[in-house]
Amino acid sequence: MPWPASVTTAAGSVAIDVTFSVAISGAGANDPRVKAAVERIFPRLARQTGIQTLPRIVPESNDATLRIVVEKKDHKAPQRLGDDERYSLEVSGGHIRLSSDEPLGAIRGIETFLQLVQQNTTAGSNAQPGFSVPAVVIHDEPRFGWRGLSLDVSRHFVSVEVVKRTLDGMAAVKLNVLHWHLSDDQGFRIESKKFPRLQQYGSNGLYYTQAEVRDVIAYARDRGIRIVPEFDMPGHATSWLPGYPQLGVGPGPYQIGPGYGILSDLVDPTKQSTYRFLDGFIGEMAKLFPDEYFHIGGDEVAPKQWNDSPRVRAFMQKHNLADAKALQTYFNQRVQKIVAKNHKHMVGWDEVLQPDLPKSVVIQSWRGQKSLWEAAREGYQGILSAGYYLDLMNPASYHYSIDPLKVPPPPPGRQEDEQNEAGPKPGTPTDLTPEQQKLILGGEAAMWEELATDENLDSRLWPRLAAVAERFWSPADVTSISSMYARLEVTNRWLEWLGLTQRSGLELMRQRLAGAMPHQPLDTVASILEPVKGYSRHADRYTTSTPLNRLADAIAPESDAAREFRDAVDAYLASPKGQRNSAALQQSLAKWAQAAESARPIFQNECLLTQDMPVLDAVTTLSKAGEEALSYLESGNPPPADWKQRRQGALSAYVNKRVGDVLVQIAPGVEKLVDAVPAGVQ
Repeated sequence: MPWPASVTTAAGSVAIDVTFSVAISGAGANDPRVKAAVERIFPRLARQTGIQTLPRIVPESNDATLRIVVEKKDHKAPQRLGDDERYSLEVSGGHIRLSSDEPLGAIRGIETFLQLVQQNTTAGSNAQPGFSVPAVVIHDEPRFGWRGLSLDVSRHFVSVEVVKRTLDGMAAVKLNVLHWHLSDDQGFRIESKKFPRLQQYGSNGLYYTQAEVRDVIAYARDRGIRIVPEFDMPGHATSWLPGYPQLGVGPGPYQIGPGYGILSDLVDPTKQSTYRFLDGFIGEMAKLFPDEYFHIGGDEVAPKQWNDSPRVRAFMQKHNLADAKALQTYFNQRVQKIVAKNHKHMVGWDEVLQPDLPKSVVIQSWRGQKSLWEAAREGYQGILSAGYYLDLMNPASYHYSIDPLKVPPPPPGRQEDEQNEAGPKPGTPTDLTPEQQKLILGGEAAMWEELATDENLDSRLWPRLAAVAERFWSPADVTSISSMYARLEVTNRWLEWLGLTQRSGLELMRQRLAGAMPHQPLDTVASILEPVKGYSRHADRYTTSTPLNRLADAIAPESDAAREFRDAVDAYLASPKGQRNSAALQQSLAKWAQAAESARPIFQNECLLTQDMPVLDAVTTLSKAGEEALSYLESGNPPPADWKQRRQGALSAYVNKRVGDVLVQIAPGVEKLVDAVPAGVQ
């Protein structure tokens, strides 16, 4: 994962053992990134297999296990959009050959090779397990050139260690852009030497030094990942203003925003001093970040401060600016000239798409594909983030179903509108020319950090981000949900060998919640729970200083156990009555009911869990309803006259309904079982 463009399998394999060696040849063999990627192979193999393989990079003429051929030298400039990432991987005749035209292709192919390493199946008590790579021929290249993750580090600061770990995971699934969201209302997270009051007054002391930024950029480049910085303006800009209040419209004083939502503070677009400041700041950051793209935000500008200011209104009248949108367009045009002067292409969220915007600006669509396609029709390049917001806690299947060039399905829990059911919506890619379709560069998943910290960030990204990566890399016809989930399970374990903590981090959080009591019952209950979807938690009680240490913070965004239970219910009900087997379903329901009872003392005694006692009641009610439904379905005996109505009434409180801050995700499956029971006899 991602599934390659072309795969041909054959009989046989190549052993991976203590003799494993690598040879590199071709004009690009001395590329530092290729050398670094090869060096990383050995510790990763050792961790994955337990084989103590010492680094053995042998001369080209030697009989190496893995031969890497890089035909061309890379350009000396920073990595660019459109650099060649194609590679071929052939496993046959006792050897593995990885070939690419350019270094990036070799880096991508190495990740595919590492995913192919598997434990041999053995038989008999004396058999010794080993590891191998199956015989295969792969020819691979990405569908889209821009495959990214937008990572917000403003709401909750993300340490350098975790940023690097995220880059490791991104490289493993062939993502190639980290969009680093470095400023927002809640924090300004980077050192400016020219304007030091930005970090001094806007960060609460949590920011990256320029030396750390250079280190992260180099780390990303070694893994074939570009870093695009974002500094949000003119809205989401509160953190700029405590240190430099003259940039703002209001009277001040200013302080960084502890809460969430759209704050009112705006940069003043009417002062020449604003543009002198931005010229200096953007110039400084352009030198620090070598990538050719520079993101200026531009989203969610609440114009009240502009509209309420007599000075701003007078400026708008003088310059024939009809409204706040026109004023923001004026601001964007001024900023774009500064960005272009520093040899960068400006990127902005889709609100910046207004008349007279230079065609060199890249539009990032977060409000829906309509703006992406509109931009393409008008000649703008674009990237899609709508449908890939990981912080909304939607399942991998939903994100996987979103395609930059296809009509999107409705979000989970919402029905398709009549127009969508009847056919393509007006203005879909069916009316885009081939040249306009090429303007759609790809997409980015987005992870906003209101409800994530270093401790649980991995679980909010992985493994769902791997499914998004496949959508950006693989051919458009790779769409099987069942195949995706089967491979995602394997990929999830493989990413843990890489050092990611998406499961282990949550397990440690739940151990802490359980205190001195055994945590296993809590783990079992947690396995069928998911955090509530969307932004409903944000409105309750959360600020940047609220500890994220509750049950909802210690569970995965998607419950594999609940999904598998729902699938098993569907399979059970689809089977002929005489061939149904309810044993596995009964065992699961009994297990969850027992865990809920065993966990009750933990919830009663640990104060951070007490508020979630209704979750245990829900699990008990649902498990009992499911067991009863299965007994009636298996026996063929009708239930009491009012049983079905009572059970359906009880289930209505749990099916797609929040219980505290979580969803009990076996509820839809239990509902199907209850609905399938014939009505009782009067």
